[in-house]
Amino acid sequence: MNYKSTRGSNELLRSTEAVLQGLAKDGGLFMPVAPDYSAFDWKKLMPMTAMEMSETVLAFFLDDFDDMKSIVKRAYEGKFDTDELTPVVKVGDRYVLELFHGPTSAFKDVALSVLPVLMSEAKKAVGEERKIMILTATSGDTGKAAMEGFSDVPGIDILVFFPDGGVSTVQKLQMTTQKGENVCATAVRGNFDDAQTGVKVIFSDVAKNGLPEGTNAVLSSANSINIGRLVPQIVYYFKAYAELLKSGAIVSGDLVDYTVPTGNFGDILAGYFAKKLGLPVGTLICASNKNNILTDFLSTGVYDKRRDFHKTVSPSMDILVSSNLERLLYLMADEDENFVADLMKKLSTDGIYTVPADFLAKLKADFACGCTDDAVTEETIKKVYEENGYLIDTHTAVAWNVATEFMAQAEEKRPNVVLATASAYKFPAAVAESIGVEPTDDEFELMERIEKKTGAPIPKNLSGLKAREVRFSDVIDKDAMYEYVVGKINE
Repeated sequence: MNYKSTRGSNELLRSTEAVLQGLAKDGGLFMPVAPDYSAFDWKKLMPMTAMEMSETVLAFFLDDFDDMKSIVKRAYEGKFDTDELTPVVKVGDRYVLELFHGPTSAFKDVALSVLPVLMSEAKKAVGEERKIMILTATSGDTGKAAMEGFSDVPGIDILVFFPDGGVSTVQKLQMTTQKGENVCATAVRGNFDDAQTGVKVIFSDVAKNGLPEGTNAVLSSANSINIGRLVPQIVYYFKAYAELLKSGAIVSGDLVDYTVPTGNFGDILAGYFAKKLGLPVGTLICASNKNNILTDFLSTGVYDKRRDFHKTVSPSMDILVSSNLERLLYLMADEDENFVADLMKKLSTDGIYTVPADFLAKLKADFACGCTDDAVTEETIKKVYEENGYLIDTHTAVAWNVATEFMAQAEEKRPNVVLATASAYKFPAAVAESIGVEPTDDEFELMERIEKKTGAPIPKNLSGLKAREVRFSDVIDKDAMYEYVVGKINE
């Protein structure tokens, strides 16, 4: 399968090349060229194991990788605390898709366990002998998951930028204590959008002008702008549907709604791809926190990033520029690259764009939306725990509350699957306050108090975090990112 940019350049790549390059040279995102979605038989996936499903979905989109079975096995075997990878549990009147059973206790593990293997194989396939430097901006979870996945992978280095003061203490320590000779995490003064924009600018500049003479490396990305990061996330929508079938909650063909806590739009876009592959997906409900730019867009058709940025208790969603929305615009516009390029130019120059009324109607046919502030988020954590004995993190709580509102208003009553994107222990301060745990400034003491109160075990990868050596402590200005990257490449 070939891939091209959402913005219409003449660049046409095979999947191995697209995964390795990450971002198109014109700044757009890679999308498959003329995929035959109707040829995909989703029903064949229903009796499969999670790893068999992954192999099948990845092979459809990334068809020039050899031996996808081996790639998936190397990616997942022994790394998750359950062979199901992403189990579903019934909580109250809805279902929770638990995406936090991987090595860093966040949903990013599902994709970022696979991407390093894909990149290693792609590097061999295209004969790339230079070092690959992975540049990634993170709002919290991507950074650790990417560093864990790429740790000591030969021929590939990774540099993660995160907003200084914009991630939880646990998230920061997960990154700054990561082992591996080829990894680095650096704080950027500013918010996530500053870090993400800085990375995109570097990619764009290097695409036009190249790296400095004598720099023997090429750049790539592990963010969900990389198609190799996005595709693995499609799988767990099939996995959730299969589990509902097996439990008798639905019969084959029944529509199921999914509520997704959304920041950069990759996770919910994966659900839309699952729908295009034939899975009976009903409504995809986009849940936002106080940074509710996506709620406003899906309600009005106006995307306006010229607004205040809010730091919330759900920091992985503190985003005003949702990169993967560009891919949805491309799909909804029937692959009109000029339409997408024009919108992205307006966003860059004016900070705002508006889609036509008929386009907004198409969006609303598949997507719903809602937002939740911090006070309601914490009240939701308390309510879910008290009523169901189930502990959720701050991002999942946003989705839970938006799902509650959606289900109350929906004319057609369907099963609703809430995507639980992280362990509650990654955000112990807000969770502890929500359920009445005695406060302390020590987040690791809070973890122990939460465990004592609830009986929910602290994930092993988090329990020993406090004692680990901090390896990375640099803090830089956003305008210094390019020079910093070049320096790291040449170390």
